[in-house]
Amino acid sequence: MLSPASSADAVIDHLKSLRVEKALAGMARFGIETATALGISNPDLDRIARLIKREHGRALTLWDSNIREVRLLAALTAEPQRLTLETARQWAGDFNSWEIVDNVADLFVKARLEAPLVPEFAADEREFVRRTAFSMIAVCAVHLKKEPDDNILAWLPLIEAHSGDDRNFVKKAVNWALRQTGKRSARCHGPALLMAASLAARQDRTARWIGKDAVRELTSSVVLARLGLQPLAG
Repeated sequence: MLSPASSADAVIDHLKSLRVEKALAGMARFGIETATALGISNPDLDRIARLIKREHGRALTLWDSNIREVRLLAALTAEPQRLTLETARQWAGDFNSWEIVDNVADLFVKARLEAPLVPEFAADEREFVRRTAFSMIAVCAVHLKKEPDDNILAWLPLIEAHSGDDRNFVKKAVNWALRQTGKRSARCHGPALLMAASLAARQDRTARWIGKDAVRELTSSVVLARLGLQPLAG
């Protein structure tokens, strides 16, 4: 039985015993990298994380396993306050799946490493590292409730600068970051919508898709009502 005292080897052995071969094909259909996957669901990983709790040294060892579920568990059980920039950069260099990126981006934000890493990762040409920058922006917009809106809006130029990157996992994260920025608050909505409209009018196909999709969501009645904004005139 796993516990907070369980070693990394014990955790890895337990996860391997839970392998669900038939789940791998379904994961692959969602673009999840399955070469090293065990087919364990995220809810099951969440349950295991609650059992073993956070322990940073063990999490670092778990990450080195290069197994999908073990790395996700590393992100769930690392101690944010002990995560260093060096480790964050090392982990980012190992990213090979949008799913790993988006889960670890949450940890990076919990560790409050977004200020140095967002611009650094956005400038990185590696697809999954660049995705991390925009996943972090989206996470910040949603979860950093006490952060001044202006600090979130300060990343709009990065969104604009990389709106022409047509790689699938980058453009979707850029779009996600723009939409979450606009949905954060009434203060953020206007600037984000203005940028979305600008991108929607671009000749570049990728920027146009990002912009149109963001405009569609940011002008929806659901979003406007939640933010206490009036429907836009037709």
